[in-house]
Amino acid sequence: MAPIADFLLAYVPSNIPHYLTTYVQGKTPLSTDVAVYSALASYLAIIFGIQAIMKNQKPLKLTLLFQIHNVILSGGSLLLLVLMLEEILPIFWKHGIYHAMCAEASWTPRMEFYYMINYSFKYLELLDTVFLAFKKKPLAFLHVFHHSATALLCYSQLNGKTSVSWVVISLNLMVHVLMYYYYYATAGGAKIWWKKYLTTMQIAQFVIDLFVVYFGTYQHFSYVYWADTMPHIGNCAGTEQAALFGCGLLSSYLLLFINFYIQTYKKPSRGPKPTANGNGVANGKANGHAYVE
Repeated sequence: MAPIADFLLAYVPSNIPHYLTTYVQGKTPLSTDVAVYSALASYLAIIFGIQAIMKNQKPLKLTLLFQIHNVILSGGSLLLLVLMLEEILPIFWKHGIYHAMCAEASWTPRMEFYYMINYSFKYLELLDTVFLAFKKKPLAFLHVFHHSATALLCYSQLNGKTSVSWVVISLNLMVHVLMYYYYYATAGGAKIWWKKYLTTMQIAQFVIDLFVVYFGTYQHFSYVYWADTMPHIGNCAGTEQAALFGCGLLSSYLLLFINFYIQTYKKPSRGPKPTANGNGVANGKANGHAYVE
């Protein structure tokens, strides 16, 4: 039983093309290498183009648009998180955590649809950087790399059908609910004391992510290549390319976020304390907000 999903999906038109609710590589939007790399190249061209245009212009505030953007992402993340948990928790209770994480059966049609929605969110989140550019805020490497690479990560996992994806995505959605609410509230002038803990949550998220994806990858390789020599429980569904890419990219995220945390909160500050001026990071130092994912 999934009452929330049943209620919402009842409003999805019956004549909607199947490739919009089921991932079909080559037909679903942004489901080919050319489309994805073109979109991400356009993202880079747009943000650096805006920087060039705004060089001799006054920063734009865009407060209302920025708040609307953050409300959509915070609320959308919460709804998608609830829908995913509504789908996966019955599998977890009935078959156990290993089955829920590693069995092909845990990649249900509804979960695939939710993964597609999450993937589309990654392109909407690219607007974070557009706002920064119009506000004339520095575009830190961590910000630009993480935004573009996460879209690529979601694309790779949809192609690879890694059944463990729901763990990583659920944790990410949980963080985004709070994070985008924080940006909505502070854009309106609210003073929120827990900004430091957003970065801590992000680091904790990546630690859990890595434990899960390394566990799943180990299970797969042990099952396929070292069944007689390495202890394992069973196979873990998904392609090897997607699994290895996920392990590598998430590892880089953890290192980058730890470095950001050290640069922001642990090193002795010099000069006046940074003040709130939007989102992202400036020159490796806190500018009033935790890093935007």
